[in-house]
Amino acid sequence: AAASETDHNEHLSDKQNHSAAVSHSQFVICSFVSRRLNDLSKHNPLWKSLCSKHWLLTEKERLQSGESWFSLFKQYYKDLGRYIQYYPVLKKAWEQLKSFLQQRCPRMIASLKEGATEVELNDIEAQIGCRLPEDYRCSYRIHNGQKLVIPGLMGSMSLSNHYRSEVLLDVETAAGGFQQRKGMRRCLPLTFCFHTGLSQYMALEPAEGRRMFESFYPCPDQTSQDPSSVDMFITGSCFLEWFTTYVHNVVSGEFPIIRDQIFRYVHDKSCVATTGDITVSVSTCFLPELSSAHPPHFFFTYRIRIEMSSSALPEAACQLDSRYWKITTSDGNVEEVQGPGVVGEFPVMTPGKVHEYASCTTFSTPSEYMEGHYTFHRLANKEEVFQVAIPRFHMVCPPFRQVVPSVRHAPQPEVQFMPAHSELYEAFKDTS
Repeated sequence: AAASETDHNEHLSDKQNHSAAVSHSQFVICSFVSRRLNDLSKHNPLWKSLCSKHWLLTEKERLQSGESWFSLFKQYYKDLGRYIQYYPVLKKAWEQLKSFLQQRCPRMIASLKEGATEVELNDIEAQIGCRLPEDYRCSYRIHNGQKLVIPGLMGSMSLSNHYRSEVLLDVETAAGGFQQRKGMRRCLPLTFCFHTGLSQYMALEPAEGRRMFESFYPCPDQTSQDPSSVDMFITGSCFLEWFTTYVHNVVSGEFPIIRDQIFRYVHDKSCVATTGDITVSVSTCFLPELSSAHPPHFFFTYRIRIEMSSSALPEAACQLDSRYWKITTSDGNVEEVQGPGVVGEFPVMTPGKVHEYASCTTFSTPSEYMEGHYTFHRLANKEEVFQVAIPRFHMVCPPFRQVVPSVRHAPQPEVQFMPAHSELYEAFKDTS
């Protein structure tokens, strides 16, 4: 009997694993073979796994709906079927982001807008005369961007006299900023910063040297005779990559939360050095709004965290006196810089104390690295002077490309995102 029960459980497990590998379209096709297969194809446990896979639905949501898993799948498919390859990824990203914001930046939650409708997205396409990519449409069905408030959902950056915070634009506002001017033709803004006027854009067509659907920060080419020539600092190859990469960096703690805002500093886990009781770690950020590719002028900011171990003895207390930097650019040039304190401060470090500060630098090469040390003295004995290592950290400009409006490119074939789902739609209607 025990052996028989084991065989039965293994058989059920095999059936469940096999059903999870069968697509929803295959179940619909089976339903037309015979009455028996039609009945079997509506077996609820089969559709439960598909509802979980494609629509991220839970048993609680099914009970609240009062529908069977099969009926629930049909409802979602009729509304969102064209996005079935994107929806679970984007829905999961949005849910992760909202869960994180609720805990760390709760005021941002109130700025999120409800999803747009299919009719609204179709109207926008008619307004701009351009097709929106399917992954963009799918995300905007979930949330139609953000209200025009500060702080922006897509990250902030703050220096002593400079502030940037990027709002994720709702589709109506984005359509109002759709570009037809030379040098930026067929580009839709994704974000906007009130303080700098900076936007990230998405190319809706492969015009003027841009690739379809890639995202970028535009930058005027100051060396070109054509005033409409721009350089683009590329931030993503498509909306799905652009958005999910950002969300991952937020929810994984890659980007720090400072004063209820997401700051887009990137921390390389190797950029940590410990000397005695003091640990120094570094994170960096590229600022496109203060940079240019032609002429080469790349602006970076870096944030340094200095921490004394809480287990250090009280007599280990010390004060920072000076800093030393060794800067190496990608063309091999080396520069050494030293000076008193850090950004005009001489922090005192005691057991458990943390001191953080931000500074900035510019280079004429797209990549470089810095390293160095701080000089401290003990508070109990000013004659005791020692150095604390600053780990090497790299600053790398995003990929950039020159856009030449005068160049004409042969038209590219239309991208097919998804096979037409109208047949499946009708099939679902017929099997109700």
